[in-house]
Amino acid sequence: MFPAHVTDSPFLDGRGHLIGIVGISSDISARKRAEEDMRQKDVLIRIAGRITRTGGWAIEMPDQRVSWSDEVFDILEYPRGRVPSLAEALALYLEPWRDKIVGAIHACARDGTPFDLEVEILTYKGARKWVRASGEAERRADGTITLVQGAFQDITDRKQLEQQYLRAQRMESIGTLAGGIAHDLNNVLAPILLSIGLLQEDEHDTARLRTLATIEASAKRGAAMVSRVLSFARGMDGQRIAVQMMTLIRDVGTIVHDTFPKNIVFEHHFGPGLWTLQADPTQLHQVLLNLCVNARDAMPAGGRITITAKNVVIDEPFAAMNIDARTGPYVMIEVEDTGTGIPHEIIDRIFDPFFTTKDIGKGTGLGLATSLAIVKGHEGFIRAYSDPGIGTRFRIYLPAQSGLATPASAVAAVIRPRGNGETVLVVDDEAAIRQIAERTLKAFGYRVLLACDGTEAVALYAEHQADIAVVLTDMMMPVMNGSATILELVQLNPQVRVICASGLASDSNVGGVAPGCAKHFLAKPYTAETLLTAIKAALS
Repeated sequence: MFPAHVTDSPFLDGRGHLIGIVGISSDISARKRAEEDMRQKDVLIRIAGRITRTGGWAIEMPDQRVSWSDEVFDILEYPRGRVPSLAEALALYLEPWRDKIVGAIHACARDGTPFDLEVEILTYKGARKWVRASGEAERRADGTITLVQGAFQDITDRKQLEQQYLRAQRMESIGTLAGGIAHDLNNVLAPILLSIGLLQEDEHDTARLRTLATIEASAKRGAAMVSRVLSFARGMDGQRIAVQMMTLIRDVGTIVHDTFPKNIVFEHHFGPGLWTLQADPTQLHQVLLNLCVNARDAMPAGGRITITAKNVVIDEPFAAMNIDARTGPYVMIEVEDTGTGIPHEIIDRIFDPFFTTKDIGKGTGLGLATSLAIVKGHEGFIRAYSDPGIGTRFRIYLPAQSGLATPASAVAAVIRPRGNGETVLVVDDEAAIRQIAERTLKAFGYRVLLACDGTEAVALYAEHQADIAVVLTDMMMPVMNGSATILELVQLNPQVRVICASGLASDSNVGGVAPGCAKHFLAKPYTAETLLTAIKAALS
């Protein structure tokens, strides 16, 4: 059996009487197969258009009649069955993109110039989207252009991922710059703090001791400022302990209630069985306060701040749409206000360092940048949503993990332990730090050898290995850095005792340089107490 096309014709005699029927039958299997192939291709094209959010459009010339595929109606959230005029369709494009698309369509209709543009639109329902609009001309045999047609694709998700990536690159650049500045500042502050301890040891005048205490407090305040800069620029690790967000959020609520204007109402809501986080509670406290302060400033006439915390599990589709996300369990903290909102044109810049819409003297532009860096340092991410005139909502996602170690403080001492004639090799490229460290250690019963870089340190250690009890080395030095120096020392003596010092690294990432010997860490700038305590711990 096969499909056939049959044509019947009557056969008449000379007087017009029917004497028979003539039939012609032809095999149309090939035509049917071609029709089925076309139908299947149309189905596949529709599926591809739906998955890739791509549709087709056309403008007939010269009357400029517009036609859209169903996908274009969906992308533009336009009511089906009502095809707009060309002017109405172009009105959906936002400035300055509207002028570009109008110019491209006119050039294509005039001389056939194809175009491919990425532009921003405002849908029929008021949503902002990024789309890719491409077009080309169709001509008659005589060259007259009869049609401008093309494709229309929703690329909003891709644009969001690109902006997240660019934001991450900007933060990385800021982090590199801040890291270099912080290293230099820590080297400036370290001799000051060491000298204070040395001066206090032999000073008995009450007034001078108060002066030294003031200098020490100011130097420590400067060190804390450097640490905060690194916190937002590089996401430095802090003290990680088990944190219950319910307790933290209630504490923030108490501060808001006691210090914010009385026309601002604070509410909190918790999901069942909130998971415990391994986090730095001080840093998370800072994040929540930053967001609450921004919310307060956005509600000059009063309003409501609501913090909600609940457990969420991020799946692969969600992770694929968020560059910083990973699959697995998270605690999501949402901070929502009923304030003025954030204009759409600047919402992508709110996490940039020093960007602020507040008046001069009322904002530094570091609040959200610091918050972002802290959250990223906890391997989480933030998303911001805002409707001008309605309010703003920040969602913080923090991974719920239980395997993170809680770093112990390496130098939390309140006394200055003395040595018994042991030899300390001090390695640092800053002459001031070497000199003050030498005076401090000698004053407290140690002998000291000094090296200005790793190469000199290795040579001294090879010569005096039997005498050197412990090595104190900076991790950032020219010629040979701290990591390379430690590895060379281990080659000379696998049992060498090393104290790592750095204003950039932390005790969580220097211990892996040489397991078994680099067990101690000093955060620059360090005081006489922390230096002496670390050496005592290394010797014991």
